[in-house]
Amino acid sequence: MQAASKARLQIHFCVLLWGFTAILGKLITLPALPLVWWRMLLVTAALLLMPRVWRGLRAMPARLLLAYAGIGVLVSLHWLTFYASIKLSNASVGATCIALGPVFLAFIEPWIAKRRFDPRELLIGAMVVPGVMMVVGGVPHDMRPGIAVGVLSALFVALFGSLNKRLVEHGDPLTVTCIELGTGTIFLTALAPLLPHAGPAFMLPNPHDALLLLALSFGCTLLPFTLALVALRHLSAFGTQMVTNLEPVYAIVLAILLLGEQRQLDRWFYVGVIVILAAVFAHPLLNRQQRETKQPELLGTSESHGMVD
Repeated sequence: MQAASKARLQIHFCVLLWGFTAILGKLITLPALPLVWWRMLLVTAALLLMPRVWRGLRAMPARLLLAYAGIGVLVSLHWLTFYASIKLSNASVGATCIALGPVFLAFIEPWIAKRRFDPRELLIGAMVVPGVMMVVGGVPHDMRPGIAVGVLSALFVALFGSLNKRLVEHGDPLTVTCIELGTGTIFLTALAPLLPHAGPAFMLPNPHDALLLLALSFGCTLLPFTLALVALRHLSAFGTQMVTNLEPVYAIVLAILLLGEQRQLDRWFYVGVIVILAAVFAHPLLNRQQRETKQPELLGTSESHGMVD
């Protein structure tokens, strides 16, 4: 098998594993805060066992380390709101909201990168609006708070994705991920007393939740992280983005097959999903020429959108 073909299969497998994160988030009975806290802690602990990470930490300037630590706070807020969205609604709604990340990115990245705004990106945003309206109309009223929290999560994706993109070439990806997730763990520990209804961050999971947390942390974070780092050597940024944009599709299909969520949502929800995904896939197509070059990627701090765009 040619290297590029093998790499595409690897990326598809990684995206499928990321699709399971929404399913596991629904199956784990822990509230969103301790769920995210344990996931970040487990991944950070595993990364700290790698000599490569320690070498990267020792070589990193303090100012750059602080910058990555700040991004880690945004990552923790993204994961917290992502799983809160799933708890307030279901896995399909949470995954659909995350699909809005590239749309927010189209507006936020020019501001952070200090480049001119492309009118084509305004078109992408306009395309999404009717899809979001259909999604909102296609879910029960008691799930709509989950949509609001999920949209906030997509905004955090765009923010930390844009910031990571500016800094990704300055640090080893494993080291950067360790810094960001480690900082996120510390931040959530400090945040927990301010969110009394969310429960303590360090709430011990029961045996069922502990097994699912291990699968989430290692099977859906570290494993795809490692595979994707290898695969990205043989793929363009455009090709990678087109595959990773499939993550909400995988998550929704898995939610239907494993959780039967189609019984909770009507046809307008799925029509809205199609409209949103059409806009998401149009974004890299409209910008293909400027995105065809290979570039370093950062994985693991989110699901598919942990990759910088």
